Amino acid sequence: MLKRDIGKWGIVLLMLNNVVGAGIYGLPSKLFDLTNMYSLVILACCALIVFVFVFIFAEVASQFNRSGGAYLYVYEAYGKLPGFIIGWLMLIGRVAGFAALINLIVDYFSYISPYFMEPSIRILTIILLSILLFLVNVFSVKSSATFSNILGISKIIPLLIFICIGLFYMDVNNFTINTAVPDFTSISSALFVALFAFTSWETALINTGEMKNPVKNIPSAMIITVAFAAIFYILIQFTVIGTFPDLAFSTKPIADAAGIFMGPIGGIFIIIGATISILGTLNANLLAGSRLPFALSEEGQFPKLFSRTHHSTGVPLISLVIYTSISVLVSLSGSFIYALSINVLSKISCYILVSMALITFRRKNSSIPYKLKFGKLLAILGIILGLFLLYASEYSDFKDFLIFISIGLVLYFIFRSKSK
Repeated sequence: MLKRDIGKWGIVLLMLNNVVGAGIYGLPSKLFDLTNMYSLVILACCALIVFVFVFIFAEVASQFNRSGGAYLYVYEAYGKLPGFIIGWLMLIGRVAGFAALINLIVDYFSYISPYFMEPSIRILTIILLSILLFLVNVFSVKSSATFSNILGISKIIPLLIFICIGLFYMDVNNFTINTAVPDFTSISSALFVALFAFTSWETALINTGEMKNPVKNIPSAMIITVAFAAIFYILIQFTVIGTFPDLAFSTKPIADAAGIFMGPIGGIFIIIGATISILGTLNANLLAGSRLPFALSEEGQFPKLFSRTHHSTGVPLISLVIYTSISVLVSLSGSFIYALSINVLSKISCYILVSMALITFRRKNSSIPYKLKFGKLLAILGIILGLFLLYASEYSDFKDFLIFISIGLVLYFIFRSKSK
């Protein structure tokens, strides 16, 4: 049985570890390349879009106190097959997110030494970091949450210092280099990419069964997390644009920008901050991702061995081992941008299905603890926004995403036939 060891601010820090300081270390250059100065507007618009989904999740999540997150919501709303599909999508997203971020952290290590770009060193680094994170999670959810809280606080400090110092080195000419209004394709692509930096707050809901008073604490934790992330990201993008004229061509934009106005020591300082930030997000990824197979198993949609917990720690050990192993294998074969795209596609699909679930729960349940005033309208808006973001994705990525879904459907029917 899972233990409820995560309090309100533990939930906030868990969500912050999922959201802040991971994607933002790699995305400023990509956003600027697509939309130049308008990347600041893109971040603000993306925050508004995400808030729509935050409120939708807040209402739906208030009706549950068990682990599973979006998987559980769709399962209860529509039954086994839709539930399994969203659980599978969440697994794909978690694994792809792990692969994207652990590759990004090695990219940042290359600032210190180009040897980290060597294939053998890169592989070894990914494996060693994964083992470290596995060991943190294997002891107990409390140790993982404590580690997550420490990193959640520590990751903010380097970025705050970067913003505060960078504001004194702004060059106003950088804001006039390219002010042409981007076309619709560039804007939609930038919104799609920016979404990666704002998502993953919802994955903390997978651990609902390990949270204290989830009905009360989850909605406020989501709102605090996304509001903080929006302000923080816009300040970071503003600072990077103002201090780094070659922003569009960088793979490690914040470190390169810090190297300009803080010198080599500044670049190394940001590398340390990036390492702390991304490790925090990766740790939260393992904590939530390993509970997904557990939740699927609890509902009889994965083999029972995934729901076995350690007798003293309460950790679903087999699920953790298998999830970590698969994440490492995918990390060794993927790149940051490709894994990011697959991750975002899975998140958007989950958002659409949970938006649909809100409407269904309104018909089934008259007493909802956290009921939105215009809930149905927000749900419809969420569905429309989600479909638009899917349209904004690259065709090749969307095709691969459909292949992953097909694999999940095959596994579903194989397991269903064996269960019968």
